[in-house]
Amino acid sequence: MSPDPIGRVAADRIWKRFRADQPTRDLRDAYRRIRHRTGRGDWRWVLRDVSFELEPGGALALIGANGSGKSTMLKLLAGVMDPYAGRVELVGRAGALIEVRAGLHQDLTGRENIFLSGSLLGLPRKMVAERFDEMVHFADLEDAVDRQTKYYSTGMQMRLGFAVAAFLEPDVLLVDEVLAVGDATFQQRCLDRIRQVLAAGTTLVFVSHDLAAVEAMCNDAIWLRDGTIRARGSAHDVLGEYRKWVDESATGDVRVRGALELLAAEVSDASGGPYPRTQEALDLSITVRGDVSREATVLLGISEGTASPTLLVKRAVSLSPGETVAHCRIERVPLPRGRYYLWAGVFERNRDLLPWQPASAFDIIGPDLEWVPAGIVRLAPVHVESTWEIDQRS
Repeated sequence: MSPDPIGRVAADRIWKRFRADQPTRDLRDAYRRIRHRTGRGDWRWVLRDVSFELEPGGALALIGANGSGKSTMLKLLAGVMDPYAGRVELVGRAGALIEVRAGLHQDLTGRENIFLSGSLLGLPRKMVAERFDEMVHFADLEDAVDRQTKYYSTGMQMRLGFAVAAFLEPDVLLVDEVLAVGDATFQQRCLDRIRQVLAAGTTLVFVSHDLAAVEAMCNDAIWLRDGTIRARGSAHDVLGEYRKWVDESATGDVRVRGALELLAAEVSDASGGPYPRTQEALDLSITVRGDVSREATVLLGISEGTASPTLLVKRAVSLSPGETVAHCRIERVPLPRGRYYLWAGVFERNRDLLPWQPASAFDIIGPDLEWVPAGIVRLAPVHVESTWEIDQRS
C-alpha cells in the first residue's frame, strides 16, 4: 500500500466531549463533584460523528455559529487534543494559528521564538535563518524582535504567530478566527500570504466568521451546527445555506422595537409581483409606527444573510406621530440570482429610532455567479441610485 500523500487531511467519525459547566458554590462543592461525577449529564458533546477528507492542495472552510465545534475540530487536527472516538489524520508538517499566543513562549524574545518554532517543526536552523528577515518584516517587528514577547501587544503577538505559521513552509496550514484581531491592512496581508501558500501547494483548513474571506479563500466548506455536519460541498453552496439559516433565524425572532416599531416590509418587482430580476426594477417598502416627531434617516440594505449589506440605500425623512411608509425603487438592481434579505433601520445622528434588523426575505431571478476563481470576493457593498416616496398616516 502506497503511503498517503503529503498534505492530506482526514477525520474519520470524530466524537469529542467536554465536562459540562456547572455552578460551584465553594471549593468543597467542586471537590465533591470531581470525586462523584459519573452521570451522563455531566458531559457536553461538541463533535458528533464528524467525517471528511481533504486532498493535498485543497482549501476547506469550517463555518458555523459560536460553539458549533469548529475550533475544537481544528485543535484535533493540530494534535493539541485527542478525540474521544474516531481517527484524525494529517500527513506532513502543520502550521497552526489557532490562538493568538499559541506556540509563543512569553519569556523568550521574538527572535528566539522564531527559531524555537522552526526546531519544533523539524526544520534546519539554516532554513529558518533564510526566512527570518522575511518573517520579521511581514510581522512589522524589526524594532521589537529582540524583546520578550510577554511585552508584546496582542496585535504584535498575532503578527508574529501568523508569520511563523505561514512562512516556515507548512504542508498543512490551520487558521482559526485570529485574523479578526488585526487591522484591515494586516488582514489583507494575511489573506495575500494564504493565497501564496495555497498556490505553492499547501493544504488549508480555515475557520472564520468572515464569510467573504471564506468564499475568497476556499473551494469547499463544511457547516457545523451543534457538533454535527449540516451541509458540505462547494463554498458557494454551503455559504448560501448557512446565510439562509442565519437570516431566517433572525427574522423568526420578535422584531426589535425602539422609539419606532416595524409593522410591515415588502419586496416586489416593478409590476408588484414577487419575482424581481437582475438589472430590472426592485421596489422596497417598510411601514413604521411611533410617537416621534423629528428629522431622521431611513436606511435599507440588501444582504445575503448577515447584517453587513451587499447593497445600501438611504433617505432623509421628516417623521410625524403615527405611521410612516417609506417606498424605495431601485431601477436596475445589480445582483445575481439568489436568496436575499431586506434589512431596515431608522436613525438619528446618535440614536437608533428603529434598530437595524432583518425585515423580509426574497429571491432574485437572473444569472448565476456560482463559481469564481479563488481569491476573488464575489460581492461587495455598493451604493445605488434610488427614488423614494414617503407617506405619513396619522
